[in-house]
Amino acid sequence: MTTPLPLIAVTMGDGAGIGPEVVVAALLDDAVLTRCRPVVIGDARRLREAARIRGLQECEIAVVEHLRDAEFTPGRVNVVDLALLPADLPWGKLSPVAGNAAYEFIKLAAELAVAGEVHGICTAPLNKEALHAAGHMYPGHTELLAHLTGTDEVSMMLSTEKVKVIHVTTHIGLIDAVNRIEPGLVERTVRRGHEAMVRAGTPNPVIGVCGINPHAGENGLFGYGEEEEKIVPALEKLRAAGVDARGPLPADTAFFLAARGDYDLIVAMYHDQGHGPVKVLGIEAGVNLTVGLPVIRTSVDHGTAFDIAGSGRAEAGSMVEALRQAAEMATAPVAPVA
Repeated sequence: MTTPLPLIAVTMGDGAGIGPEVVVAALLDDAVLTRCRPVVIGDARRLREAARIRGLQECEIAVVEHLRDAEFTPGRVNVVDLALLPADLPWGKLSPVAGNAAYEFIKLAAELAVAGEVHGICTAPLNKEALHAAGHMYPGHTELLAHLTGTDEVSMMLSTEKVKVIHVTTHIGLIDAVNRIEPGLVERTVRRGHEAMVRAGTPNPVIGVCGINPHAGENGLFGYGEEEEKIVPALEKLRAAGVDARGPLPADTAFFLAARGDYDLIVAMYHDQGHGPVKVLGIEAGVNLTVGLPVIRTSVDHGTAFDIAGSGRAEAGSMVEALRQAAEMATAPVAPVA
């Protein structure tokens, strides 16, 4: 008996953006069906339109009522059709209707995850402004999924070929981020990153932890001792538990060292500290992960790209990579570090 491939819920994202195009293209990639069983949560009519735009005449968009009804054969895209988008929805324009539909796609995927019916979630991009226009006031996928799954705390992790980074804080202002950082949060974030790396096949990851201030404070020269107060106690506990966490490191050199292979994972203290270097080093094939949920969630590391939506020019490589990592991390549970 062979172990069944992991079942991945693929949310279609904002229907006015490039989500439908990259989802269809990725699910027709030959390698995807060798790694997982993907089922789209979305809109069948919009997916058919996306397939037409991309010239994929042989693509079959097959509506399934239940996940158990899905059949996984080349050229077939299984979709649980919520039918929430009008036929005349324009491409590339902000739409509250599309924002609400994107929310409903995520909501169903979260329900399936909580019920244990899927082994992972892979998301196409949503548009935050459209989401808010529809009345769903969440900063993004990470916070939305945490709310929908009843998870108290999750972490955002970005993964590229050259560097991986997990964030202690994300979608809050810089002053608020510094105030929120404390040893317990740093420790929990590093542990989530460690477990994610082990799950992905790195049994003993070397983790570099950034400081908050320039040069990681440079022995009190910059800042007010935030590194010693907020980061060092967490690192001491982590190292005592067997986690190879090093730092606090100057952020301006940490990513260079990670890119050359010195670190398997970098821990960023706030949003732009991590996002900026990652997007320079590999946004084209980057993947966004949410760790700490009932199942792993991966996503493309790009937006809805309204400027090219509906043109057939959107690259699907990041979605293929997101599906690969969702499958990889869904199949190997890992025991948490003591």
